[in-house]
Amino acid sequence: MISDARASGMKMESGPLGREERLRRLRRLQTASRLLDTALRVPGTNIRLGADSLLGLVPVVGDASGALIGLVIVNEARRLGVPRQKLIQMLYNLGLDSAIGAIPLLGDLFDVYFKSHRRNIKLILDHFETDSADLA
Repeated sequence: MISDARASGMKMESGPLGREERLRRLRRLQTASRLLDTALRVPGTNIRLGADSLLGLVPVVGDASGALIGLVIVNEARRLGVPRQKLIQMLYNLGLDSAIGAIPLLGDLFDVYFKSHRRNIKLILDHFETDSADLA
């Protein structure tokens, strides 16, 4: 029965994890995405960037490390029971970020504005009908 609910994309209130454990994991994912995408603000602007943008300055290794961390987020979403369609969207976001992020200069600018990790966290939170305020 649980696998039928997951396959159909239905939201599960209790599932195998208790509410507190799920919230703890969601907080951890949100913290990781904040560090990767919006931890720093460029002084005098509203532009925010994170470790993913800074890592992207290192050719090949930087973009690959950002993608690997993003895959950890996607895997945790899978373990939490996020439906397949949302996981595919998350992989698309991550793939687009990685592919365009690998282009010198253009990719670095794209990383500052696209913020794939924040987009993916939003997909997870939307699935569980949770917002950032619930995680504070």
